[in-house]
Amino acid sequence: MAKRIKIHPVTPHQKRIFDVVDHLKNEEIFVFPTDSQYAIGCDYQNKKGIDRIRKIRQLDKDHLLTLLCDSLSNISKFARISDDNFKIIKRLIPGPYTFVLPATKEVPKLLLNPKRSTIGFRVPDYPITQKIIEDLGHPIIATTAKLPDHSGRDIKYQDREELFQGMDKLVDVIIDDEQDLSKQESTVIDMTGDEAILLRRGLGIEKAEEVFAQYDKQLVEEVEQI
Repeated sequence: MAKRIKIHPVTPHQKRIFDVVDHLKNEEIFVFPTDSQYAIGCDYQNKKGIDRIRKIRQLDKDHLLTLLCDSLSNISKFARISDDNFKIIKRLIPGPYTFVLPATKEVPKLLLNPKRSTIGFRVPDYPITQKIIEDLGHPIIATTAKLPDHSGRDIKYQDREELFQGMDKLVDVIIDDEQDLSKQESTVIDMTGDEAILLRRGLGIEKAEEVFAQYDKQLVEEVEQI
């Protein structure tokens, strides 16, 4: 059974954050809240943890994984960002946005889309997640916390307790922020080419379209299964 740790969503207790970080340093995986949905993740250097997460979610190697970072300068260490993209991302973070970018050599190969050498990046606008990344000292690899049913479709959880029960025997730690389970996903934008491609329309899409327009760029919608 997973260890459950209750953490306040606005003013996270530092001792409990340290407890979570210790688990991550011990190569454990956890379920945690973000500014959109709950995610399942681990230290980005935890190869065994990443393999466990792929098995839990039944993900193939092409599935987009995301590095949760604490700042744009942190993203810049792991991604190649053009000047224009840098300005746009700076306007949108922290927030519910995943940016698909070309990876630098700092990103382990097992995290990358093997066909394109890309990965997703996020700077969540959520105190719990921000504090964990800050105290861990480097990014967390993450994907949405959900499970497939017998037919391969994602289970639609009605509340966080139902999610926790589903994950209880699969992960090591569950963070409970005691908030309602969000049904809203992050917005996903592919910024690897000349055009910015909207892969998933989610939270904050209106602001994203506004910021791109201010830089005379258009979000081309080409929605995929993330």
